[in-house]
Amino acid sequence: MNSRPPEALLLRSPRLAATALAVAACGTLLVPAATAAPGDEPWAETAYRGGVDVVEGPDENQQVLDGVVFVDKDRDSVRDTNEQGLGGVTVSNGRDVTTTDSHGRYELPVYDNMTVFVTQPRGYQVPVDEDNVAQFFYHHLPEGSPELKYGGIAPTGPLPDEVNFPLAKSALTRSPEQHCAIGADVQTYNLEEVEYARNGVFADLAQRTDYAGCGALFIGDVVGDDLSLYSRTRELTGMLNGPARFLPGNHDLDFDAPESEHNFDTFRAKLGPAYYSYDSGKAHIVALNSIEYPTKRPARKSDYTYGLGERQLEWLRRDIAQVPKDRVIVLASHSPLLEFYYSDSHRTKQLEEIYEILEGREVVAVAGHTHMSENLREGDLMAGWKDLVGDEGLPFTHLTVGAVSGHWYAGRVLEEGYPTAIQRDGTPPGVLTLDIENDRITERYTVRGADESWQLALGLNTPRYRAWYAENVGKPRGSAPALGNPLTVSRDDLAGTTWLTTNFWMGSTGSTVEVEIDGGEPFEAVRTQRMRGETPRVGAEWSDPAAIQEQFVHGGGLADRSMHLWRLELPADLAVGEHTAEVTATDVHGRSYTDTLVFEVTE
Repeated sequence: MNSRPPEALLLRSPRLAATALAVAACGTLLVPAATAAPGDEPWAETAYRGGVDVVEGPDENQQVLDGVVFVDKDRDSVRDTNEQGLGGVTVSNGRDVTTTDSHGRYELPVYDNMTVFVTQPRGYQVPVDEDNVAQFFYHHLPEGSPELKYGGIAPTGPLPDEVNFPLAKSALTRSPEQHCAIGADVQTYNLEEVEYARNGVFADLAQRTDYAGCGALFIGDVVGDDLSLYSRTRELTGMLNGPARFLPGNHDLDFDAPESEHNFDTFRAKLGPAYYSYDSGKAHIVALNSIEYPTKRPARKSDYTYGLGERQLEWLRRDIAQVPKDRVIVLASHSPLLEFYYSDSHRTKQLEEIYEILEGREVVAVAGHTHMSENLREGDLMAGWKDLVGDEGLPFTHLTVGAVSGHWYAGRVLEEGYPTAIQRDGTPPGVLTLDIENDRITERYTVRGADESWQLALGLNTPRYRAWYAENVGKPRGSAPALGNPLTVSRDDLAGTTWLTTNFWMGSTGSTVEVEIDGGEPFEAVRTQRMRGETPRVGAEWSDPAAIQEQFVHGGGLADRSMHLWRLELPADLAVGEHTAEVTATDVHGRSYTDTLVFEVTE
């Protein structure tokens, strides 16, 4: 495509104009198709809709909950006499883990305020309600939640006679090929932002049909403190072509809960368990609640930390023990286990125990929370991690998912009905997809409103840009004057060091970026972060000028550091006139993406 100034690059309508080349070395597009094969039946017509079969009681033994996991042949969510139980299925109360016997029966001990859930097995699908929210759980809280602003869980009364979990056979979840959509931080604070989300990522997902088996998992901060907006979120998931699941974040709390055990009662009542697992293909997906609140009392909203708690950690240990060794594990949480941006401060408690539980397994961790994109690979190392991972670095891939809300819906509102919201690492809002083939996972990020071909932002980091940065970095974001002629470079600028920058949003260790100027020999660009035990490099010299020029002028994050930014120092002897740089970025999986930048050298 023809290049344009950085702010135009960020503001273009990708749904209409993204034409960057995305080809592998062999010349074949490697990104999986976003739609199902011709002839596949629409989700809306074939979805297994229903709920959990709660048999009226009360049960004579109020200390044990029992029931059957069964194959729902007539798909009415009620266990009929001719519907067989399914053996070997995992069921849990959030602490204890059991498997059903040959008749599909299970028993679990009871404790107050527990959620019992079934782990969806491969080849089957749990029912979804009219909003596509997966139904696989039962809450037990006899007296209901304490008085909470947003309601919490209504009284459930005594244990019912049985809680039976229906399943429908599914070729979608049987297939070794899965596509799991991961959405981070929808985080709507008001109805206007609900519409931004609707017009952006949810409109994109409504056009896709590739995730019907694995579904879409929204990894926390589903709303922004106003839990009454959960009903609006459900309207959005009603647009999907697959099941929706959720896990909570720090903005999904019942902040007025008198005890921590009720922190997520409203979330649980409206959306589902705070943690659980499910299988799709040969992947075992674990959804964790990584937010502990409060750290002190009286508490403020910011008084939270990252951890699982002893009960959830023990559940995780028992859940993973049930998973065959040939399965790949997707470990999802709201806050990252470890991250580049806050490498010396943000980490999940019990991380050593989590790594020990997963030792020897094929694992990919996904998280959100920080409103940026990070693709950390096995062996990556930052200075702040050494006490946890040693000199060997990360034991497996850690992905931080760019937010659905981007930088909290900031920036100018585009004609498509959503704001630019460029995030703190320069990544536009979007959704991650895990493409799974047997036990191999390939990640892809789709910018909101675009297809998978748009993966780069190009810019020029000149002395003039750095002076403008220094003048405006302390001002409120969105108040700076625009940098004039950002793609014009004087001979003095070249002599004073000018870099052509490439923000490769899913770039990582193992990725390469090559630049051809005016059709000449390719030069290899240099990554600004080597991920070999250093600290983050921060400031104008290490920033993404394409993102900064949007953020300073119109609002958004502060892209002053990144683990996926490459730069090439331009030759000081470039002739006066117009030049074209063709940039080819190749990711760790061998997929290549090409974009161009046209700039001018002046006297």
